Amino acid sequence: MKYQIIYHTDAENDIRSNKKWYKEQQIGLEKSFVLALKKTISYIIENPLLFEVKYRNTRVAFTEKFPFGVHYQFDNISKITIFTILHTSKNPFV
Repeated sequence: MKYQIIYHTDAENDIRSNKKWYKEQQIGLEKSFVLALKKTISYIIENPLLFEVKYRNTRVAFTEKFPFGVHYQFDNISKITIFTILHTSKNPFV
């Protein structure tokens, strides 16, 4: 099934700032980060119910090789909303 993917402004900002940070650490590392993120989002699209609900109907899928969680909600019909991409050391409630 095809799902509509919606990126909240916070998620877009998170992606941008994390890409910038990884690029500053090592040239090309931001590309690896983006690939890991795309792979995680592909898993979400393939099976949005695969990841368990962690809080407030929000599921979290973790990236490989990078310490980030993709926080999203699935409306059980056709829409996946990605709210934020958080480093695992950060509290989603702050």
